[in-house]
Parts: sequence; structure tokens; C-alpha cells
Amino acid sequence: MTLNRLLLRAASVSKIGSRSAFTAAKPDHTNPNWLRVGLAFGTSAFLWGLLFKQHSTDVHEYNVRNGLE
Repeated sequence: MTLNRLLLRAASVSKIGSRSAFTAAKPDHTNPNWLRVGLAFGTSAFLWGLLFKQHSTDVHEYNVRNGLE
């Protein structure tokens, strides 16, 4: 048996014999998990805030180093 045929047979057996844990239940889009939504948006807002703060700090340091202030 060639290696290619052996790999194809192994792939077909593994697909039939296993079930993915991530597709066990379909998500209900009419009733979102508001805790996860809030955490996602809160984390995003926090990271954007850190980005703007770091940028303004970097610009201020650049201006001080180059004698622009």
C-alpha cells in the first residue's frame, strides 16, 4: 500500500470516528451571551485606551528629546 493511500485511509477513519467538541451545539444568535459580549467590548476599549495613552506619551517624549517643546 502506498503512503498516499495509507494517509487517505487514516484521514477518513479519523473523521468518521471522532466528533468535534466545538460543533456539538449550534450557537443561539437570538439570545447572545451578554457577559462575553461585554468582556469583548470592554477589553477592546481598554486596549484602545492603552494604545492612545502610549502614543501620546511617545509623542511627548519625542518632542522633549528634539527640543520642540
